[in-house]
Amino acid sequence: MSDTAPRTSAQERKSAETDIRLELNIDGQGITDVKTGFGLLDHMLTLTAFWAGMDLRLVCEGDMEVDAHHTTEDVGLLLGKALLEALGDRAGIARVGYGRVPMDEALAEATVDLSGRPWLEWRGGELLPPVLAGEEKDLWREFYKAFASSARCNLHVEFRYGQNGHHLLESAAKGLGLALAQAVRRNGTTIRSTKGGLD
Repeated sequence: MSDTAPRTSAQERKSAETDIRLELNIDGQGITDVKTGFGLLDHMLTLTAFWAGMDLRLVCEGDMEVDAHHTTEDVGLLLGKALLEALGDRAGIARVGYGRVPMDEALAEATVDLSGRPWLEWRGGELLPPVLAGEEKDLWREFYKAFASSARCNLHVEFRYGQNGHHLLESAAKGLGLALAQAVRRNGTTIRSTKGGLD
């Protein structure tokens, strides 16, 4: 991939549960327009894209009359797919990144390796309250798992400490943004792997 080639992706996903349209520009300015029908998800996606310096436009019409599960998981899947496509062969990217951002009393961190090997390590989830914005806390693990799976990245999210669930999630969302900003930055022209390729 040329150093000047735009790194963008446009994706659509339609099922009986969700109808999603997404545009991602990795080399953007953090400009976002996100409407999923689940306000807390909108907020966290906006934070991640802003802190990553990526432009994100996303509209989702989901079966919110059931709950936010399908919307949240499918958005994670499509966002990861868009990131993977926008990166192309991943030649020249730094590949790894790390972010730790405090939010008042809460601290979380995210570490990412755009290795091609999907994995989510989710630690400290017991700090989250059982319900956030009317949805079970496990919804957020499902979002990050879906993202890591379709982005084919190794992602570790750890909630270190905190009392407020919103603050904990916000710290993680910003941390992921910082980690992605580092991982996708151009840092040469070769694939960063001693194997000579990424899985």
